[in-house]
Amino acid sequence: MVEKSTAVQPAKEQTLSRPTTFESLFDRANDVFDAISRRAYEIFEGNGFTSGGALRDWFQAEKEMLHPVHVNVTESDDALEIKAEVPGFNEKELEINVEPRRLMISGKRETSKEEKKGKTVYSETCANHIMRLIDLPAEVETEKVTAALKNGVLELKLPKAAKPRTVRVQPKVA
Repeated sequence: MVEKSTAVQPAKEQTLSRPTTFESLFDRANDVFDAISRRAYEIFEGNGFTSGGALRDWFQAEKEMLHPVHVNVTESDDALEIKAEVPGFNEKELEINVEPRRLMISGKRETSKEEKKGKTVYSETCANHIMRLIDLPAEVETEKVTAALKNGVLELKLPKAAKPRTVRVQPKVA
């Protein structure tokens, strides 16, 4: 099944001091931290409240909760193309914000826990949260950005902003 989406949102005006999405980014980081904390406690609880494994439990929770978003950025004369791996996320779970020189990809999905009888011998899980900030090598036209989600890969095309041209102005004699 191929999913396509154009859920790209231009960011509001960029400020020089910090990105306009700072508050929402801070809130998301807190949400992720809280989710990791809850999961680390669940692991601690599952190990019978044995002490000495707090760091191990925390790293295990991070590994389960966060997935690194691997990206490939390609630049041509007129555009930037970005491919980002977002396996298991659909277009409704992803948020893409574009500023003239920055791109933020984030996602959150809800998963249900499965209760199984028996001992787990091996288990691999995928993260429920992703977040990636990318500083762009050139200024882009935020209104013309397009995105498509195909087989777990988010493909973005960001047209470069036109370079300012020098125009010669001839003064008129009064």
